[in-house]
Amino acid sequence: MTTLDHLPAAPRGATGHARSARSLPQRVWRGRPEDPRWARPAFLGMLLAITAAYLWNLSASGYANSFYSAAAQAGSQSWKAFFFGSLDSANAITVDKPPATLWPMALSVRVFGLGSWAILFPQVLMGVATAGVLYASVRRRFSAAAGLITMAVFALTPVAALMFRFNNPDALLALLMTVTVYCVLRAMEDGRTKWLVWAGVAVGLAFLSKTLQAFLILPPLAVLYAVFSPVSVRRRFGQLGLSALSMLVAGGWWVAIVELWPASSRPYIGGSQNNSFLELTFGYNGLGRINGDETGSVGGGGGPGGGAGGQWGETGIGRMFNSEIGSQISWLLPAALILLVAGVWLTWRAKRTDPVRAAFLAWGSSLLMTAGVFSFMAGIFHQYYTVALVPYIAALIGMGVSVLWEERSRWWAGATLALTVAVTAWWAYVLLGRTPDYLPWLRTAVLAAGLLGALGLLLVARLGRQLALAAVGLGFAASLAGPVAYTLNTLNTGHQGSIVTAGPSAGGMGGFGGGRGGPGGGPGGMRPPTGNQQGAGTGMGMPPTGGQQGQPQPGTSQQGQQQGQQQGGQQGQQPGGMPGMPGAGERFRGAGGRGGGGGMGGLLNGASVDAAAKKLLTANADDYTWSAAAIGSQNAASYQLATGDPVMAIGGFNGSDPSPTLSQFKKYVEDGRVHYFISSGEGGEGGGGGMGGMGGSSGTSSKISTWVEANFKKVTAGSATFYDLTRPETKSGD
Repeated sequence: MTTLDHLPAAPRGATGHARSARSLPQRVWRGRPEDPRWARPAFLGMLLAITAAYLWNLSASGYANSFYSAAAQAGSQSWKAFFFGSLDSANAITVDKPPATLWPMALSVRVFGLGSWAILFPQVLMGVATAGVLYASVRRRFSAAAGLITMAVFALTPVAALMFRFNNPDALLALLMTVTVYCVLRAMEDGRTKWLVWAGVAVGLAFLSKTLQAFLILPPLAVLYAVFSPVSVRRRFGQLGLSALSMLVAGGWWVAIVELWPASSRPYIGGSQNNSFLELTFGYNGLGRINGDETGSVGGGGGPGGGAGGQWGETGIGRMFNSEIGSQISWLLPAALILLVAGVWLTWRAKRTDPVRAAFLAWGSSLLMTAGVFSFMAGIFHQYYTVALVPYIAALIGMGVSVLWEERSRWWAGATLALTVAVTAWWAYVLLGRTPDYLPWLRTAVLAAGLLGALGLLLVARLGRQLALAAVGLGFAASLAGPVAYTLNTLNTGHQGSIVTAGPSAGGMGGFGGGRGGPGGGPGGMRPPTGNQQGAGTGMGMPPTGGQQGQPQPGTSQQGQQQGQQQGGQQGQQPGGMPGMPGAGERFRGAGGRGGGGGMGGLLNGASVDAAAKKLLTANADDYTWSAAAIGSQNAASYQLATGDPVMAIGGFNGSDPSPTLSQFKKYVEDGRVHYFISSGEGGEGGGGGMGGMGGSSGTSSKISTWVEANFKKVTAGSATFYDLTRPETKSGD
């Protein structure tokens, strides 16, 4: 059994001297002296191709998730909001995540002004950077071709094409997790401490992106280094301790400042019930995601919500392959698992410190750990979370294909490659069958080409070079055809709202949307969102209506859609807007039918803001701390993005946070700090998109809403309803 010692290793000694003798342009263009001449140009060309593809049609998504876009807008206006991750520049409440993912967007908006590209371009750069880190990691111990395959698989996975063009926290998280694995593998080459320290820094920064999800890969990577690193046992554990310390510093400095900062002079910590980031971290964003006990979420706090038929979809070992998630991530997941087994088996008898085996174990254990947690977590789970798996899958594909091709003269290597292609083609046939109206011919073509390519690979040791390369090319094309088709569909489709999915719609998991994932509805009852904003879902555990992305679904209010389109045309020239970017009305059209996008749509996708409402809110807005207050962060975000003025989000994302209290809100009104209250409407119709009593009939949001409606004058602007908090009703009282 081979140890694969013949595979290319990282440059050392004289190689480094030869490299340093070149000019910088030569080093950039030529790369390693031992590389074939095509390697570095191909790598740079691949980066350029990924950049161009991910920039294509980028502005079609408008502000994407208005929840995070509004926070980026706030951070561009206030450094305090920037630091804390506040939803508004007046610092009423934060988003329900730490702020690291908001910082690049806020800086971009500061430089370029508010617009779709300013919000989403940083995410594209994160995708390109992730591809580059993957190439660098795989190339060090394998071939340049292996690195290029890794990049291609990464970029052409549908959920990657979605989330590296969208402004949720997952893009930065995936980049930093990739950097973490890279740094651990560098440390395992020669036991240098600095690489483990950098790995700890990457995890700490990832914690500031999406809290405890950053820690999923720590146990397997720590065990891997403790067992296989090339230094003494005592030194290994000392290095791991230093890495943990660097992680604590990189992620803990912000937490310490927030927890020590007087609560009276900072924004409320959104998503928590006690104004504590630690509570948010270990409760709602931590163990609550595992056991389903997510206190503060709509439907949360009552114990597990997963299991078969749970509100977040069916849990279990097959979750990554089911009809809700499979088309997002699982196209090449079976292949990655097969190649992981092959890579570990090939290197089983290698020396303890073998770097090739370490690479398979690092990427493979990260994949298994993350996928395992995703598969069984009973709390909030959305399809796009699976972008975290893409780098691990891509690296295993690139490495596995490389080592098996090196061993192709042996029958079992060709047979394993053939099995990999055959299984991948069959699985693509199954996945494509779930959207039978989308390219119906493709599934048969993929299966036929895959089986033919597998047959060629089975006989690769007996074929000449040209026929062998033809079999490889056919197998590669068959394996990637399905994800490429879904990726192209994703690149050509705008995505807005809180729950988004890649590829053509085949229906999907139910569940609650948004940064926290709660459903909403006006006091008159719950109402599903319209289907023009892709992947919104219907909430309350019910599946979406299953229409094509970006198209009306059965039950959609055509009047609301037409009105939103008209509003978008009226508002397309907002300050800071980008050419070709949809206006606020178009971005949020149909989110709540007529008027302000109330009810469920207001929670998931924000509200429509027409010209009359915008004119009302912007008049004399500088005289107030908040031009308006709305129940639910998505609704507040919509009005804030449309007007450019701070809008208070009562109750946080879904109205269930106890902020502000009724007494605090009364004080704000008494001091003249809030001008309007955006009505929740009747059953979501004609209102401003508020959530009504999302906090429950006795919750803070409901109390504030009841008090306002009883004591202040109702004002109508266009189709939306507001309460003027400077004009009490004749019959006043608390």
